[in-house]
Amino acid sequence: MSASATSGAIPQDARHLLSLRGVRKTYPAAGAPGGRRVVLDGIDLDVDAHRCVVLVGSSGSGKSTLLRVVNLLDEVDDGQILLDGEDVADPRLDANRVRARMGMVFQAYNLFPHLTVLDNVTLAPRLVHRRPRDEAEAAAVEMLGRVGLGHKVTSYPDQLSGGEQQRAAIARALVNGPELLLLDEPTSALDPELVGEVLDLLAELRAEGRTMLVATHEMGFARRVADDVCFLHEGRVHERGTPEQVLGDPQRTRTQEFLRRLTS
Repeated sequence: MSASATSGAIPQDARHLLSLRGVRKTYPAAGAPGGRRVVLDGIDLDVDAHRCVVLVGSSGSGKSTLLRVVNLLDEVDDGQILLDGEDVADPRLDANRVRARMGMVFQAYNLFPHLTVLDNVTLAPRLVHRRPRDEAEAAAVEMLGRVGLGHKVTSYPDQLSGGEQQRAAIARALVNGPELLLLDEPTSALDPELVGEVLDLLAELRAEGRTMLVATHEMGFARRVADDVCFLHEGRVHERGTPEQVLGDPQRTRTQEFLRRLTS
């Protein structure tokens, strides 16, 4: 199945909120002066509004890099990143303005240890969106309550469990009402007993119609929440389809080998 193939029933009002066209990213190759290592090799990918697209693949397949270039944390070498039709990969654009339209959740939480949970969540609304402190704090308290952390607003990150820290990071990403939510291995740093609470929260967000692009190694989450699953291999979308198609009946040999390794 080609990367551009659509899968599942797409609502009539759906639109491509995010489109990647020929996105290429390389990094300097270790031990090879002047050489470049290709991480994203001409990625084409569409994410429709109100849908959840899950990226799966082996370590080094390009999942995290893809999220970083979408969030403009890394510049692309070539290609277009269209956010609601606007090519945000254009280096002349204000990257902070673009990032304000997205929420990013990192696998290592990235909370500021010297700030309370409330201050972590209100930092971007106050500094980037210029919201008054009382307005930002009211929105943050509401969102923290939404993710089950209403009783932790004055706590510091080191006073939270791993699952609570990740939920705080999700609240921080959601508080400004982003058009697109990006999640990079949101459960990889969690103890196994804490994974379920974060996955339950993400399932709730999906049910609310949030638009999400998620890199994960949790196949159970992909089966439960994804509208589409994209298998990445060597920097390309190797196979795309519904969870039932890609994870249950993969057509490409590389996808079959990847899933076989997970169950062996």
